[in-house]
Amino acid sequence: MSFPKNFLWGGATAANQLEGGYNEGGRGLANVDVVPYGKERFLVSMGKRRMLDFEEGYYYPAQKGIDFYHHYKEDIAMFAKMGFKVFRMSLAWTRIFPNGDESEPNEEGLAFYDDVFAELKKYNIEPLVTITHFDMPIHLIKEYGGWKNRKLISFYKNLVTVLADRYKDVVKYWITFNEINMILHLPFMGAGLVFEEGENETEAKYKAVHNELVASAWATKILHEANPEAMVGCMVAAGNYYPYSCNPEDVWASMGKDRDNFGFIDVQSRGYYPSYLTKMLEREGIDVGMTEEDEQILREHTVDYISFSYYSSRCISTDPKNTETVGNAFKGTRNPYLKASDWGWAIDPLGLRITLNTLWDRYQKPLFIVENGLGAFDTLENDTVQDDYRIEYMKAHITEMEKAIREDGVNLLGYTSWGCIDLVSASTGEMSKRYGFIYVDRDDKGNGTFKRYEKKSFDWYRKVIASNGEEL
Repeated sequence: MSFPKNFLWGGATAANQLEGGYNEGGRGLANVDVVPYGKERFLVSMGKRRMLDFEEGYYYPAQKGIDFYHHYKEDIAMFAKMGFKVFRMSLAWTRIFPNGDESEPNEEGLAFYDDVFAELKKYNIEPLVTITHFDMPIHLIKEYGGWKNRKLISFYKNLVTVLADRYKDVVKYWITFNEINMILHLPFMGAGLVFEEGENETEAKYKAVHNELVASAWATKILHEANPEAMVGCMVAAGNYYPYSCNPEDVWASMGKDRDNFGFIDVQSRGYYPSYLTKMLEREGIDVGMTEEDEQILREHTVDYISFSYYSSRCISTDPKNTETVGNAFKGTRNPYLKASDWGWAIDPLGLRITLNTLWDRYQKPLFIVENGLGAFDTLENDTVQDDYRIEYMKAHITEMEKAIREDGVNLLGYTSWGCIDLVSASTGEMSKRYGFIYVDRDDKGNGTFKRYEKKSFDWYRKVIASNGEEL
């Protein structure tokens, strides 16, 4: 068989996109709560529009999400019916520390996750837990300025210490930060950054990244000390940049874009800043605040595996006449050889194999695909969705994944498809951008019953898992 016997098949979600219950169980207000649906969503996510509380006239989809907070037993039962081996989820920081800087956690929030983990154990589903998935207390932004302030390292360490003590015998697989490179593209979502007029935005971003890198290393240390068998990973929003042409300028530009994506993973995996990143910071006159203790913790506590999201490859051209892609935080040039999704994302199954090989060659550490899927318009008819387009997309990507394992020797731990149940889109705030095997009755304006329905892809993925990837 091409896939290892212990290969971890499952699905992926994020607390802020499905939980809801934003004002229940003692939970505090988070940055992701106040990112609205509509034309200003992108400006808020980029830190260009200050919105640190709910404002009249806006709809905030994270307030209710898909109400996993009240439906988790039903949803986990459906995951079990598909045969999930693993469920990637994240913890809402504000459920555990509502303001983020308290000394003692909120027991009611921890009890909710106790119940979720117990339900997963009931079905022998392994939890894969992202500690921070575009999620932080709004208080830490108002009071400290977000992750550009070093004080957040200690608050994050306090969070991780509580998690390590509580869940050391429950959770084996951890991810410290979701898509850490997204700070460069959506800094409010990634690091709680809101830019003031005249502020050096590049410096603020790299200071925030540095503090998250140091915090990630501390988390790795804390989790390993609590349970030496724990596996702690980092995560990157991946997908290689192709040069648009063989013009050396295009090739060099694509190399630079890939370095932007991989630079922070270089630190988390290797334990030090790569020279190209150090030189860039020198040229920009940026001091990230590196201390001797930072250097030591980064060096001594690298991650055990590399996890990543993959939706599409990207393309870059230095010719201004070439058209930029739309609908994505990552800007690039349209690839004329590839079709695109309903939201303009290039569909490139072979690009997943290329990305897998790039990461494996670069790090020689186990890999984990923790996000992959097709966002599409789905139509519910007769209590189901005939989503053959999703099946074809996933079938093509899993085929390339299998080739990377069998033909290229890539060490791949598992695969969790993104949005295994329909949830709120992080980039657009839409419900109509659906990824799941499970349809949720909820629309872009917050209407609907939250009722769940199995799509055609539900049964297809069940057979994929049951056959360990042999039956596609």
